[in-house]
Amino acid sequence: MISTSNVSLRFGGKKLFEDVNVKFTPGNCYGLIGANGAGKSTFLKVLSKEIEPNTGEVHIAPDLRLSILKQDHYAYDEHPVLKTVLMGNERLYKIMEEKDQLYANPNFSEEDGVRASELETEFAELNGWEAESEAGVMLAGLGITDEFHSKTMKELNGGEKVKVLLAQALFGQPDILLLDEPTNHLDIYAIQWLEEFLFNFQNTVIVISHDRHFLNKVCTHIADIDFGKVTTYTGNYDFWRQASELNQKLLSDQNKKSADKAEELKAFIQRFSANASKSRQASSRQKQLEKLEFNELPASSRKQPFIGFDIKRDLGNDILVVDRLNKSLEGEALLRNVSFTLKKGDKVALVGKNDLAKTLLMEILSEEIPADSGTFAWGITTSRSYFPTDNSKYFQGEETSLVDWLRQYSEDKDETFLRGFLGKMLFSGTDALKEPKVLSGGEKVRCMFSKMMLSGANILILDGPTNHLDLESITAVNEGLQRFKGTVIFTSHDHELIQTVANRIIEIDGGVVYDNHITYEEYLESKKK
Repeated sequence: MISTSNVSLRFGGKKLFEDVNVKFTPGNCYGLIGANGAGKSTFLKVLSKEIEPNTGEVHIAPDLRLSILKQDHYAYDEHPVLKTVLMGNERLYKIMEEKDQLYANPNFSEEDGVRASELETEFAELNGWEAESEAGVMLAGLGITDEFHSKTMKELNGGEKVKVLLAQALFGQPDILLLDEPTNHLDIYAIQWLEEFLFNFQNTVIVISHDRHFLNKVCTHIADIDFGKVTTYTGNYDFWRQASELNQKLLSDQNKKSADKAEELKAFIQRFSANASKSRQASSRQKQLEKLEFNELPASSRKQPFIGFDIKRDLGNDILVVDRLNKSLEGEALLRNVSFTLKKGDKVALVGKNDLAKTLLMEILSEEIPADSGTFAWGITTSRSYFPTDNSKYFQGEETSLVDWLRQYSEDKDETFLRGFLGKMLFSGTDALKEPKVLSGGEKVRCMFSKMMLSGANILILDGPTNHLDLESITAVNEGLQRFKGTVIFTSHDHELIQTVANRIIEIDGGVVYDNHITYEEYLESKKK
């Protein structure tokens, strides 16, 4: 078990949490949630004792092994992949290193023999003989095959490194497992493997994720950081959300009833307080008024933007024809004879293991880059708005405020109108005067959605639209795309977004290897057969 007693932490005068008393027990998986900036990652660092709280302490029994998903992707660059995974069990790895040194000693003494015997006993107790096999199975489940095992970490790309570091964290059945955004950069197959692993994991897990389906699949409890507190709830993310919304509604309804009753009592008192025959009744009403209770509704750190796309022109039947598109990058053919046709009403999720190939296709269709060969043609009634996975070029201008930034994409230049749009994206008051260059990743994404909403486009091309967003903003994107009346082609690793928005799945593996009007879960089931 891992627990906290009276833990408080402030940064630069800002209170993240105060007097946190919480227990995380074995056999449970806790989804740690909260708005961006609420302190989720910081709280994990407090639990791992990487950060000391201002007050209070974290309790972990000395015989328990805690494992953390490392965030430094360069820390193990000089180490082979398989060895990097084995290093996840620090004690086992030290035993293996010491054993190797002893047996390599040409002057192996009797004392060395005694020590080696002790190490062999502990090595067996830690399941050392199965260690490399266990590590290999984990790597395979995450898509890192045998030919990578002897390579050094620096030979791997970013996504492959993430998978190895995840295997390192999971290796050796740790007693307490802390995972900060473990599904980032994972393909759908690796995410499915991780879901299955955590579902069957018997010890304590605390995980931060913005993937709602993942939280629903693996979590037995939710630990919510809000109002400066950490509160645990039994159930998965959907259960927490429904219960939280119901509780807020009940409190609000009770307050309304009390407010209505108060108005009724005040009216009676005002009308009859000067009437001698009614004075006793008025006095009684005054006592009732004083006893009325109002529930305090604290200001949550959670805020959900509004995302809605209105189209300026209805679509005709001819949307898009793609004919034998080809594109290579650094000598590698990533797109090969890609052909498909979009029709009115299609909401297409592009899936496949190679994210770069999907991004290149999006960039070609958005006329950001040319194809090497092949053609595509948009219908005459179409107008398009593009959400790129890398939006940095949109924020390199000389605009000094978000109002000025958004004005360049709007037909209506009025500041009140523009501020209204920014307000929907949670940029109210002085936030609308922020300089675009200094925005966080999530803030830039919300700005890009403001730009798209202003466009009135009837075709949306979205490459990873939920990256950098918190759960509330992801939900807003999800709902906005469900309501959208036009055609969508998008990529995402968010299971729920694909399942609830897409009515057609196209899988890209060089060329189009799968294309069907089907739900995402039906597609996943078809892949198992």
